[in-house]
Amino acid sequence: MSILVDADTTFIVQGITGREAINLTRECLDYGSGAKIVGGVTPGRKGRNVHGVPVHDTIADCVEAHGKPIDGSVVTVPPAFTKDAVFEAIENDIKLIVVVTERIPRRDVAQMVELAALRGARIIGPNCLGIIVPDVIKMGGIGGPARNAAQAYTPGPIGVISRSGGMTTEMSSTLSAAGLGQSTAISIGGDAIIGSTYAELMPLFDADEQTEGIVIYTEPGGRMEAELAAWVTETGCRMPIVAFMAGRFMDEMPGMSFGHAGTIVEGKEDTATEKIARLADAGITVAEEISEIPELMQSKLQAGSTA
Repeated sequence: MSILVDADTTFIVQGITGREAINLTRECLDYGSGAKIVGGVTPGRKGRNVHGVPVHDTIADCVEAHGKPIDGSVVTVPPAFTKDAVFEAIENDIKLIVVVTERIPRRDVAQMVELAALRGARIIGPNCLGIIVPDVIKMGGIGGPARNAAQAYTPGPIGVISRSGGMTTEMSSTLSAAGLGQSTAISIGGDAIIGSTYAELMPLFDADEQTEGIVIYTEPGGRMEAELAAWVTETGCRMPIVAFMAGRFMDEMPGMSFGHAGTIVEGKEDTATEKIARLADAGITVAEEISEIPELMQSKLQAGSTA
């Protein structure tokens, strides 16, 4: 099993004729058994194709041509047009929207997330690389070219959630090298406002029979770790969770941002030190180094199996 996507998931690429989107489309088509990309959208480019994927002017045209509802969309349009693109996807009953675009105004993101919640849709991102189920499907640029993604990601029992796209692959590769494959890996995005947080994704992993443990890559800034700790404390998560906190040096450099727009520390609760303590209080193990994660997870899985 997996969460959010599987071998039967159909999706489109909005902004498909852009340079990055062309590469992304190729990567997704080449990976696993081949993603079911049923169409692409770039206004004014109807009639063209990208690696055999037909291009339409609107999502409504895609849906009509496909003949049945479409599960998801990867949004790659420029930031000034992203909100309109996401609204169009939601209004056409697309339930999973992966927003790759970065530097989207916060107000636009807030409106996107609010409309998605009202219509029962889920946004991953923005400023993310998407979702991958090893050897099955990838939706977005996660893992890069298919051959590289196949080296880093292997099927297995560990769910991976990361604010950093690159570190999603780094952590998964480290797990794979230690014989711990992944059920689903998700790059959730590094902006201050995102569509799906750790706590919002945890119930999906918790309900997935394949997933036996969770690995999380996190950073200073924002309240997502507090939400995760509260969720674990309140629900009693059945799975062990191992986290890695990047940017610990920021505690000595007030006002500094680190890597992503969402790493701005606005108060003591946003610091790495406070987050680590909060996660530990909730029973989440925080690794000192990424290389330690597989051993920590193995010991937790073994402890759970003998309990």
